[in-house]
Amino acid sequence: MGVTSRRGFLGLAGAALLAGCGSNTGREPAQAGGLQQWYHAYGEDGVQEAVRRYAAAYGKTKVDVQWNPGDYDSKILTALQNSAVPDVFEAQVKIDWVRQGQVVGLDGVIAPARADFSPAVLAAQTVEGQVYGIPQAADTQVLCYRKSMLEAAGVTPPQTVDELIDAANRLTRDGVKGLFVGNDGGAGVLAGPLLWSAGLDYLTEGNRKAGFDDPRAATAFAKLRTLNTGGSLLLGAPADWSDPAAFTDGLVAMQWTGLWNVPKIRAAIGEDFGVLPFPKLDDSGAPSVPVGAYGAMINGKSGNIDAAKDYIRWLWIEQTDYQLEFATKFGFHLPARRSLVDRADALKTGPAAEAAGFVEKHSHLVGGPVWTAPCNTALSDALARIAKEGADPAVETRKALETTKAELKRLFG
Repeated sequence: MGVTSRRGFLGLAGAALLAGCGSNTGREPAQAGGLQQWYHAYGEDGVQEAVRRYAAAYGKTKVDVQWNPGDYDSKILTALQNSAVPDVFEAQVKIDWVRQGQVVGLDGVIAPARADFSPAVLAAQTVEGQVYGIPQAADTQVLCYRKSMLEAAGVTPPQTVDELIDAANRLTRDGVKGLFVGNDGGAGVLAGPLLWSAGLDYLTEGNRKAGFDDPRAATAFAKLRTLNTGGSLLLGAPADWSDPAAFTDGLVAMQWTGLWNVPKIRAAIGEDFGVLPFPKLDDSGAPSVPVGAYGAMINGKSGNIDAAKDYIRWLWIEQTDYQLEFATKFGFHLPARRSLVDRADALKTGPAAEAAGFVEKHSHLVGGPVWTAPCNTALSDALARIAKEGADPAVETRKALETTKAELKRLFG
């Protein structure tokens, strides 16, 4: 959601998968007979109040909600290693957490509704066939474009990466840049879309093999260098790609950003915008949008595992009205469950409906549970060197591949 929000895991391929409220510090046990639940600090107004309302409505056990501004991911890593608190938290599962017994399997909890969850969203919470997180909502990113600016420049919405580069160049005029993909020139947020544009992926063959051991990966990554040297990218914007300010303030004609920003964009510029998936590299590739989802998980060290399972089942399986509100009232997000997408009026028309269609047709999981932090750092660093330093795309891709293969060997032998 918002600037510090559900989009965190999307920005860094599922790895950054991103003073607490109340009296608990995160190092103290939950109140006797109760549960402690952690959320990261969502950026939209109303979310904190909503999740506290949900917890208060649960009748079986007292649930203390802790809001966690700042580096939420580091807090979770530390908590899972050292503490029985929190009992319940949101995250995207990592295979190392499963291997170390730090999280609890939830197949029994999700069983009544498992078929209702989007496969891509469920995959974000599944390791070797076992579910460890109940998806709460799904996020995606889209290419927003200003209709009037494209029309004035005689530019049609781009369908290939080369058309995107050409459009960005032609739209750069009169003090407006053609494209904004982040203040790092897209190195952090476009790894997945560039791979998918070429028909590749982070991992393949059941997450046992690097998915970009192919010359086409370097070809796709080289396009990021072309964008960064062409003078068409906005850099140094006051807010990064996850905020729509550069787009709504007229600094750029196109911006890669989150679906959650559609209400803000519409409030600022009316209907003068459209949305697109990231374009295909060529006919051997495909357009794409990333999808990821935080899920409700249980700390393996919790002393309240059965109570935590009951609470998660109540909130994220049974309380569909809460689930729909959580996904669609505070910015635009996609419900994790197919049946709720059909009930989401906000997603039935306009750009939001188009984006929902992109997710149905062109979605890819961002990274995934087996895509570890070393893998992600290696690939992001490689793209940064290609984009900013002009490093050889083939050489940099091989470096990222070596790290990925070493991680896969560590995990699977």
